[in-house]
Amino acid sequence: MATRGTPRVKAALDQASAPGSPQPLPARYLEPEDIAEIFQVPLETVYQWRRKRTGPPGFRVGRHLRYDPTEVAQWVANQTREAA
Repeated sequence: MATRGTPRVKAALDQASAPGSPQPLPARYLEPEDIAEIFQVPLETVYQWRRKRTGPPGFRVGRHLRYDPTEVAQWVANQTREAA
């Protein structure tokens, strides 16, 4: 499966061990564009999640929005538990 987007996110996502397995997150703080690419949603959706406080928790570094990959993975786990 080919992924689109920035080379750094693409490289991290291409390291998945088997098809259908959860893909590893990069070992760095993620940007909103990375979140949109990982979840294959428009960038505006990521910002709406932030405004509504329904998406993965983010934090600000100055004026820049960042996401901790560990917290993103935990948010995904919580979402999958709630859906089951």
